[in-house]
Amino acid sequence: MPGIEEEVKGKFDSEQHKAVVNVMFTAGWLKSGHTADMAPYGLSPQQFNILRILRGAKGTLMSMQDVKCRMIDRSPNATRLADKLLAKGLMERERCEEDRRVVYVRITPKGLDLLKRMDQEVWGHFKEEYERLSANEARTLNRLLDKLRG
Repeated sequence: MPGIEEEVKGKFDSEQHKAVVNVMFTAGWLKSGHTADMAPYGLSPQQFNILRILRGAKGTLMSMQDVKCRMIDRSPNATRLADKLLAKGLMERERCEEDRRVVYVRITPKGLDLLKRMDQEVWGHFKEEYERLSANEARTLNRLLDKLRG
């Protein structure tokens, strides 16, 4: 695989500059591949992320605010994404009786079925990518990315 210099046809001020560009480029490359994997299912990566978060709640209600806090890509349009999932019947919504501003959501059986079908194909592709790193390499990468975020 070509290095980042070849990919972006550029030069860098320092190894640190190169590393940050490489992280951003690689994140975009990963996201593009995952977007393509999810397209046949009619989901965006963000919608997929919301469904996986809700599946992790094991059928209990979660506030939409808690869902937003757990999202990988914390976009401000999470409510719009949730509306699309609702329209597809993949999740359901309830308003809090005590505070009508609070919205609770839960995955539906249809949403669980969709994720189950997607698990093998989508996660199979993820697995191909992440198995390119050994456990020690992944541990080092995780530590360095945590350090970069400070």
